[in-house]
Amino acid sequence: MARKFFVGGNWKCNGTTEEVKKIVTTLNEAEVPSEEIVEVVVSPPFVFLPLVKSLLRSDFHVSAQNCWVRKGGAFTGEISAEMLVNLGIPWVILGHSERRLILIEANEFVGDKVAYALSQGLKVIACVGETLEQRESGSTMAIVSAQTKEIADRVSNWANVVIAYEPVWAIGTGKVATPAQAQEVHAELRKWLHGNVGAEVAATTRIIYGGSVNGGNCKELAAQPDVDGFLVGGASLKAEFIDIIKSATVKKSD
Repeated sequence: MARKFFVGGNWKCNGTTEEVKKIVTTLNEAEVPSEEIVEVVVSPPFVFLPLVKSLLRSDFHVSAQNCWVRKGGAFTGEISAEMLVNLGIPWVILGHSERRLILIEANEFVGDKVAYALSQGLKVIACVGETLEQRESGSTMAIVSAQTKEIADRVSNWANVVIAYEPVWAIGTGKVATPAQAQEVHAELRKWLHGNVGAEVAATTRIIYGGSVNGGNCKELAAQPDVDGFLVGGASLKAEFIDIIKSATVKKSD
């Protein structure tokens, strides 16, 4: 069975109530391929999750940008997986490079987060990726496979996991991995899953690309055989996000 194309929009730490309403209106009015062809998930800041969920069209879904590593309690400022489930939020992004780099979230910590979120019934967009220094030193796959291993060691059911490959050097920089660079890492990641987790997981798990994806480069990236969609940053706040969603149709012409 073909892997369903997946497009996630990570709004990061952006937006006011009025701006969020405008973005949702743009999404609600968009003509995009059906749910059979593309799965669309948007990830607003925590404070806007209920608002977006209440206004957003039913064929698009909502994700949180993070959650705590275990059950709630005396953890000031954190949001638990249980709270997201209580709000009816189906998805969460975990291990985003900004959290790994700025907040020093270790591979093991991210793995624990993924396992706990899944145990509570959330679906997870699990992020992996290397810095420019790591890429230039030739250690891309060593880094990415080490990050993936800490997730794989804790996950038994991959049905609710999407892996997002995000080269850190391409996030918010305007630099984009070439389609060949993206395909190479995605193919290697799939090969790693095949060898270390299993053939079925490797064949069915969606590996999406994140890193300065926009309306101009999305079709060429989408055409790569192991690129199953995108995790979009800045462009998800703009109308061109619709063009990125539409790039799913590239797969149908295979």
